Amino acid sequence: MLDLSLTSDQQQLVDTTRDFCTRELAPRIAADDAAQHHDPDTFARLAEIGLPGVCFPVEYGGHGMDYLSLGLVCEELEYVDTAYRTVLSVHVGLVGMGLYTWASEDQKQRWLRPMAEGRKLACYGLTEPNAGSDVGGMESTARRVDGSYVLNGQKVWVSDADTADYLLVFARTDTAAGKGGVSAFMIDRAEASSGLTTEPIKNKLGLRAGDTGIISMQDLEVPEANRIGDEGDGFKIAMSCLDNGRFTVASGACGTIRACMDASVAYARERKTFGQEIGRYQLVQQMIAKMSRDYDISRLLYFRVGWMKNKGLRHTREVSMAKWYACDAAFNAAHDAVQVHGAYGYSAEYPVERYLRNARAPIIYEGTREIHTVVQGEYALGYREDKSVKKSLPPYED
Repeated sequence: MLDLSLTSDQQQLVDTTRDFCTRELAPRIAADDAAQHHDPDTFARLAEIGLPGVCFPVEYGGHGMDYLSLGLVCEELEYVDTAYRTVLSVHVGLVGMGLYTWASEDQKQRWLRPMAEGRKLACYGLTEPNAGSDVGGMESTARRVDGSYVLNGQKVWVSDADTADYLLVFARTDTAAGKGGVSAFMIDRAEASSGLTTEPIKNKLGLRAGDTGIISMQDLEVPEANRIGDEGDGFKIAMSCLDNGRFTVASGACGTIRACMDASVAYARERKTFGQEIGRYQLVQQMIAKMSRDYDISRLLYFRVGWMKNKGLRHTREVSMAKWYACDAAFNAAHDAVQVHGAYGYSAEYPVERYLRNARAPIIYEGTREIHTVVQGEYALGYREDKSVKKSLPPYED
């Protein structure tokens, strides 16, 4: 049975995260965004209240809460700014939950535990200059040499690339095997004596307070023990990681929608034209009503995915739908929020112009809008089935 009410623990988590965001993150975001400054202490701040370990079992350094709890946290973080949600999204969703699903017990203790405890930050390197949606076009290679692998290639648009301690990357171990020739590797920056460089990407449209960067690997030697899964499992691992990442992106988008709605309501009640609040005009009401509608729909979609994750059910179709709808809805909400604010919405005096800039990136990453459109069309037509990756997260056990 799907129960939409929050447990007392979940509500306490929401309250704690919201209070933390209000005190620690909200007062600094406008200045950091304007300066294109990523605060390197952001992750440490999130770790202060235990967010990196929210949904991992206690035996791996986590707090043993369920997967929906992760979504609730992401919503609260993105209510302040997408850059904050992105840090947790990548660390927990793309990397941590991937390790929890695919890594060996020794690897979980080696990497997942310090990640869940908030001592080490992780990033996810899949996209390349010539391989984004087309993962099969990956050019990075991993050549086995005397019990190790030598990695060469470049990853781009990697969140936290320049600040992460651990880097989960994907490279071809068999250049003739297509998607089946990709393998996954964990890189520990502290152990990479040479061959690894990272650098930030500046002058982005949005997410200016976030760390987005490039990973370059040149004859980088990685021990065989750092390979996640078997050789050739990389594509399946990458796709299952994306299912987890899409859940955090979808839930985070709800934070943007709610932030746009709250800002628009406040302004519509404050601003007066022709002798009355602009909230009295039906076209303004229409824009705010769409925000309210889309918030409820988007939240229900990610709640469904959270419930499926808790049950250990495959959810590739459902999380694709949630990510696709919520990200489009967040951008539309931000666009309308600027319109509600009029000329003031076009300036940094109000936060809605930042919401609009930030809301554009999630429509592209973790599966573009066009990719999700095709995915949903193929599911509806019966051309696609959930058979490519059978391995899923272990169900949540209370």
